[in-house]
Amino acid sequence: MINTKDMDAVFQALAHESRRRMLDIVKEEPGIGVGALASEFDVSRIAVMKHLNVLEDANLIISEKDGRTRKLYFNAAPIQMIHERWTTQYSAYWAGQVTRLKYLAEARHETETANKKKGTGK
Repeated sequence: MINTKDMDAVFQALAHESRRRMLDIVKEEPGIGVGALASEFDVSRIAVMKHLNVLEDANLIISEKDGRTRKLYFNAAPIQMIHERWTTQYSAYWAGQVTRLKYLAEARHETETANKKKGTGK
């Protein structure tokens, strides 16, 4: 279970549009270097580094030193832990309810379609 401090760090990291975009880029290009990532933004490299520090503090980005390059990788575990906190115990129940609703709606649609065909002689 993710603790409150860690969860707050994840929410804070995800609150900024640029950091969410950084996560998208790192997710799509695992191992991207900091320089290549910084070139995707119209802000200074220092600003990008500050955002990366927030993402690393939230454990959403893992960096690996490779010579003079820092390779970046997306870590989905903190987001998954937050998701599981609120959904695990209820997901089976609600999945069943949604499935039940789907079948009821389909049955009603079929009944209405059949009734319309009878009424029009089709």
